Amino acid sequence: MTDLPILSIMIAVPLVAGVLALFLSASAARWTALIATLTNLALGIAVWTAFDPAGAQWQFVERVGLAGSPIDWALGIDGIALMLIMLSVFLMPICIGASWRAIEKRVPEYMSAFLLMEALMIGVFTAQDLLLFYIFFEGGLIPMYLTIGIWGGVERIKASYKFFLYTLAGSVLMLIAMLVMIHTAGTSDIPALMAYDFAPGLQWWLWLAFFASFAVKMPMWPVHTWLPDAHVQAPTAGSVILAGVLLKMGGYGFIRFSLPMFPDASAHFVPLVFTMSGIAVVYTSLVALVQRDMKKLIAYSSVAHMAFVTFGLFAFNRQGIEGALMVMLSHGLVSGALFLCVGVIYDRLHTREIDRYGALSDNMPGYALLFMLFTMASVGLPGTSGFVGEFLALTGTYRASSWGAITATTGIILGAAYMLYLYWRIAYGTQRNADAAAMKDLDSREWLLLAPIAAAVLWMGVYPESFMKPMRADVGRLLTRLTPAAPAGDSHLTAGKLATASDHE
Repeated sequence: MTDLPILSIMIAVPLVAGVLALFLSASAARWTALIATLTNLALGIAVWTAFDPAGAQWQFVERVGLAGSPIDWALGIDGIALMLIMLSVFLMPICIGASWRAIEKRVPEYMSAFLLMEALMIGVFTAQDLLLFYIFFEGGLIPMYLTIGIWGGVERIKASYKFFLYTLAGSVLMLIAMLVMIHTAGTSDIPALMAYDFAPGLQWWLWLAFFASFAVKMPMWPVHTWLPDAHVQAPTAGSVILAGVLLKMGGYGFIRFSLPMFPDASAHFVPLVFTMSGIAVVYTSLVALVQRDMKKLIAYSSVAHMAFVTFGLFAFNRQGIEGALMVMLSHGLVSGALFLCVGVIYDRLHTREIDRYGALSDNMPGYALLFMLFTMASVGLPGTSGFVGEFLALTGTYRASSWGAITATTGIILGAAYMLYLYWRIAYGTQRNADAAAMKDLDSREWLLLAPIAAAVLWMGVYPESFMKPMRADVGRLLTRLTPAAPAGDSHLTAGKLATASDHE
């Protein structure tokens, strides 16, 4: 497999299928999209199997100079990119399955947009040229913009414009910073730039320019307001891929660019990041508590969960960074599953109003069971994927800032409140609507969509090593770069004192 350009193939498969789907009937377009996404899932599993966690940092490297162009076709992955690619190729066939009956209008164009989105997402995580990364990163805006704007809800035009303008505005500053970096370092090669030492004064400006883009993409408070609108108006599969993968591009950007390329600036701006993350955890959790729309509640919960990612990444220690990565993977699965659960009952009753439902555990016990699993994973119940990442992220945050950890823990308590309150109102409570009482339980297609995510959520919770092992060496390399610049934490539980305490025992 090392001689095979497997990463280029993984980008080409959905790209070619997407073009082909445009010229097919609705039924043929659906099957083409499903086959292409399942093929990419198989290729992803082959890459994961062949990836050597103890090997070189960058594996499956491809590099082709494009004549007359400043951009090289340079691809390669490390363990962090591998896990995010696996998340992408795992969720994409589920998105196609979720759209099978829900989308009746312009089906070939819809399937083509999703296939293009998959190609661009894989490109983001594999690109090793700065400008190539930017093309993939910004290109992902277009199919999502079209998905919301054409197949979305009543206010889809407003939501799609807001999504596009917010994310594009921040990225213009990032492009300027990239050109400055290429001019200063004399290369657009991402691995080379990760080892390059920019002057501290320049680092600050470059860090802020990248932050403008990644903070919107995450999204961080206060530039999060596009997300609830986008989720509410997007079709179910659009919400799944938006929450599952597109939000993770901001976290990936911090890991790949902000932290290793600008370590001094990252350390300098830790108070800013922690303050924004702390406000996000508390404020968006309180906003989620009073939501009446299921999608809006889950959207605000996404902002709170992404704050755990930024807390962990900027803790500048192994527990925090590994925890942030696990939160990203877990949130991708769990939030995607929660949006699918909303889609299941929306397809039956065509409303997202929480008050229209109640006591669904009576007539939809299978649905109530799976919804409970994903709710508990979102809360961070031990044994589910949510627990591992949040526990590690909190531990790392505490080592860096006890106040940060206290604020983040408040978010866990509030998260349990709004998620359990949502579940109680949907699955138990009083049945207020005869239509809801008559709804049928999950059919075989819906079981096929939700069961694999349920299995992955439990797998990650019971045996997280499967997911952490490929990333461990890369986290170590990142820490080697960060440690000299790491700010002093306020925790008294230092390694030396822990060792002394164990000696006394």
